[in-house]
Amino acid sequence: MVPLASAPPLWLRDNCPCADCRDPRNGQKLFQITELPGALAVGAVHDARTSDGAPAREVVWAPDGHRSVYPETWLGAHLPDAAGSPAFLGDGRTEDDKELWAARRFDSGLPEADWEAYGTDPDVRADALASVLRLGFVLLRGVPVRDRQVLDVARTFGYVRETNYGELFEVRVEADPNNLAFTGARITPHTDNPYRDPVPTLQLLHCLVNAAQGGDSGLVDGFHAAALLRAEDPESYEILTRVPVPFAFADDRTELRAHRPLIGTDPEGRVREIRFNNRSIGTLRLPADRLDAFYSAYRRFGELLLRPELRLDFRLAPGDCLVFDNTRLLHARTAFEESGARHLQGAYADIDGLASTLAVLRREAK
Repeated sequence: MVPLASAPPLWLRDNCPCADCRDPRNGQKLFQITELPGALAVGAVHDARTSDGAPAREVVWAPDGHRSVYPETWLGAHLPDAAGSPAFLGDGRTEDDKELWAARRFDSGLPEADWEAYGTDPDVRADALASVLRLGFVLLRGVPVRDRQVLDVARTFGYVRETNYGELFEVRVEADPNNLAFTGARITPHTDNPYRDPVPTLQLLHCLVNAAQGGDSGLVDGFHAAALLRAEDPESYEILTRVPVPFAFADDRTELRAHRPLIGTDPEGRVREIRFNNRSIGTLRLPADRLDAFYSAYRRFGELLLRPELRLDFRLAPGDCLVFDNTRLLHARTAFEESGARHLQGAYADIDGLASTLAVLRREAK
């Protein structure tokens, strides 16, 4: 039996699963933390069974006599250890929950799925979505080459994030571009929309035409790069996790701003987000010595992101749709001849919708 001695009483009572504490239809709590007795304590503990016969522990609470039945499996998964500090698992969004990679990881092939199989086989779809969470991306092959198809792809796992660019955006040469992406220029590794709060966490790029000379795609694992910076230059790493950077975008109809570090971490200090886009960084206003330190660290990280061994290069063909984590992976593009035909359609979505779809697929597969 799992010992309960290490469990803080308020925490244990807050997780009571009984029908008086949680709505049996949806599992939501029916009480406020302030409604629990102030001198709450475990009065007695008995061996018990759940309604379906599984081993459990019954806690009788003092001073109110409330009874809680906790399945042994739940206690084993959630109780803190004797020191009161369980492993902090987090929400699946940090570096600890990912497979970090350099380009050679994909020498044997990219994580990909056939569109028809993705649409008809739940296991194929689950594997593809799991690749986005674990590796940061997946390449869907054989997606119909038609206008606005990228929106249909996004809706297979979540919801389209509409922005000032619309439901989707056209990645092609424009006569009067408001972004370098809409030219034939070389684009170095970057994350999109760092000037938004919240930033779109997923990006999709669907290739309709790619007949121009040049225009190959590239990806860099920003979490891996940040881990390398932390190992090689801890001082620069610390600076880039602490200094808020002013990101900005403006055109005739839009003005967007967000202040965030280049490397975002969670309360446990684990990398959770990368925002890196040289085209969108505004003017930092800091004392001169802090500016010097920041720019030294910024340059160091920028050099690291350009290491050839970190960058995965490939060429999108018509019918390919790349889905990737915009808070982790930096994407890039080689220059291409503007006289050649190259047309992608892009859209933004959010990773919580993808994670939800994957969780439901896995639940239904049991």
